[in-house]
Amino acid sequence: MDLSRFSKVSDYEWRVEPHGKMRVPAVIFASEALMRDMDEKVYEQVTNVATLPGIVKASYAMPDAHWGYGFPIGGVAAFDADQGGVVSAGGVGFDISCGVRTLHTGLTLDDIEPVKQRLADTLFARVPAGVGSTGSIHLSAQEMDAMLKGGAQWAVKQGYGEAADLAHIEENGCAADAAPHEVSDFAKRRQRDEVGTLGSGNHYLEVQRVMEIFDARIAQAYGLKVGDILVSIHCGSRGLGHQIGTEFLKRMALSAKDYGIQLPDRELACAPIHSDIGQQYLGAMRAAINCALANRQVITHLTREAFAAVLPQARLDLLYDVSHNTCKLETHVVDGVQRRLFVHRKGATRAFGPGRPDLPEQYFHVGQPVLIGGSMGTASYILAGCEESESHAFGSACHGAGRAMSRTQANKRWRGRELVDDLARHGVLIRSPSLRGVAEEAPGAYKDVSEVVDAADHAGLARKVAKLAPLLCIKG
Repeated sequence: MDLSRFSKVSDYEWRVEPHGKMRVPAVIFASEALMRDMDEKVYEQVTNVATLPGIVKASYAMPDAHWGYGFPIGGVAAFDADQGGVVSAGGVGFDISCGVRTLHTGLTLDDIEPVKQRLADTLFARVPAGVGSTGSIHLSAQEMDAMLKGGAQWAVKQGYGEAADLAHIEENGCAADAAPHEVSDFAKRRQRDEVGTLGSGNHYLEVQRVMEIFDARIAQAYGLKVGDILVSIHCGSRGLGHQIGTEFLKRMALSAKDYGIQLPDRELACAPIHSDIGQQYLGAMRAAINCALANRQVITHLTREAFAAVLPQARLDLLYDVSHNTCKLETHVVDGVQRRLFVHRKGATRAFGPGRPDLPEQYFHVGQPVLIGGSMGTASYILAGCEESESHAFGSACHGAGRAMSRTQANKRWRGRELVDDLARHGVLIRSPSLRGVAEEAPGAYKDVSEVVDAADHAGLARKVAKLAPLLCIKG
């Protein structure tokens, strides 16, 4: 990326002043090396977002930013509904509420190593993964609507997990004001047999070991110490979320002219928040958030069953569950004034600092856990939301490493079987129904996650707490 178009605010903040039709500045948080390696489309997309009606303060991009649909992946933007603000399906993304949940196990490496192969096989057998994967749950029309309305709370009521889980999930496991009736029958049919499945792409279930602690005080509050074994689950709303995104993007693109919205890029299709389409999308999107929360909750139940069969002493308490790919109504201070804003985070994670009423009691004084997934075979991280993030980017941080090349490019460069064998030699077991999918998710296809996390930490988006290394990974 050509850096001459940016003003360098600091070593980790780069700014484009408003010009042309931009209403606010565009800001990217990244090191100089990450900036130079970003594709040019990130500049185009982050400045295009700055032209949308009702945008507040700035259009932001996180250190893992790369080219997305309309918004960059890693994009954050907030809109004021009372000032003509819009909601954009492209600003949320297709895999609505894709996110990460991490669980303690109470185990150590000494517990895992003797049964590592068996544990990998048992998890792979019990947690459906891959394109079009289906599970044992088949929802009737009535049950589907109940799931879309209740999220993880619905799942717990059905016996998938424990009530204690809900306190450690964003919004206590249920997005309010979900509107299942705004979700098409076709989208519901796509999801009918997919609750409790990982899906494909970059989704995974991974057993990990805490390798390093960066902040002992926060790590203690999170219950983390070096050597702990954790489990992380990364997945979203499956076919239902994708279908909602597809349908509403088309509707928003067709209706933009009716609302007098001029789009610099058709992929930025949006609608006023107070419009019928805007409200319908928000209701459907919230239903998809609940779908994703229910999905991760059921997968947690299946994971607990798998561990019980192999390592019955494991406890699998939930550390936290946080989504990316959402638009949420939140209160933020802008220029000294509290405002209610619709915050889009696409490939970005909420990172609320200490003192927010939204946080579980035990994290109230240290900030929200921010769960950063690596790519198969690379490190993952746990960060903590901080006060600076609230002022920098509406309490937001990166969500992962960010792709450095397309899946097509990765598949041409690597072979799945070779990657599986190489990772096994390095102590990481891979189980996947698709060797092609493994190749597409090769560690080399992503940016250096440690460099991305360091940039987030230095920029004040979130604080590094712990580094995790994979032991085994179930890939879609």
